[in-house]
Amino acid sequence: MNAKSTTHDPAGRPADFYKAAGYTPEESVGYLMRRIISLLAQEVERELEPEGLTHAQWVPLFMLSSGRATTGAELARECSLDAGAMTRLVDRLEAKGLCRRERSSEDRRVVNLDATAEGREAIKVVPQVLSRVQNTALSGFTREEWQTLKGMLHRILNNVQAMQASRENHVE
Repeated sequence: MNAKSTTHDPAGRPADFYKAAGYTPEESVGYLMRRIISLLAQEVERELEPEGLTHAQWVPLFMLSSGRATTGAELARECSLDAGAMTRLVDRLEAKGLCRRERSSEDRRVVNLDATAEGREAIKVVPQVLSRVQNTALSGFTREEWQTLKGMLHRILNNVQAMQASRENHVE
C-alpha cells in the first residue's frame, strides 16, 4: 500500500475533496469518467462500423450472447435503459436478424431473447475491439497501475451502490 492510499477512511465517512466554492466539472472524477466512457464508446463504435453495429446495438447483443441477460427487462437493467427504449432496440436487432424473441414455455408472460447465429457471429469481433481500444487508452500504464486503477474504480462503484442501497432502505 502506498502513502496515498492511507487517506482512505475505513469508517466510510464521505471524503471532503470537493467544495461547492470553486467547483469545476473538469476536475470532477464523475466528469472525467463520463468523458472517458463517451470517448471510448465513440472509438469502439467507429471500429465496429464495418460490422454494421452501433454502440446501442452491440452492448445488448453482447449481453445476450454472453448470457448476462435473457429477457427484455434484464437487458434494460444491464444497459440502463427504460423498457420502452429496450423494446425498440430489440425490434431493430430482430429486424437485422441478430436476435429473436421466444415466449417462455414455463411462463407465457415472459418473452426470452436470444442472439441468432448471425448475432453471435457479428458479436465475435467485439472482445477484440474492446481489448484493442482499452489497451490503447491505457498506453503508458504499468500492470500494477492498471490493477490499482481497477481497484479504485471498484471502490467508487461500491460506494455509489452503498449510497443507493442506503437511500432505498430509507424509502421503504
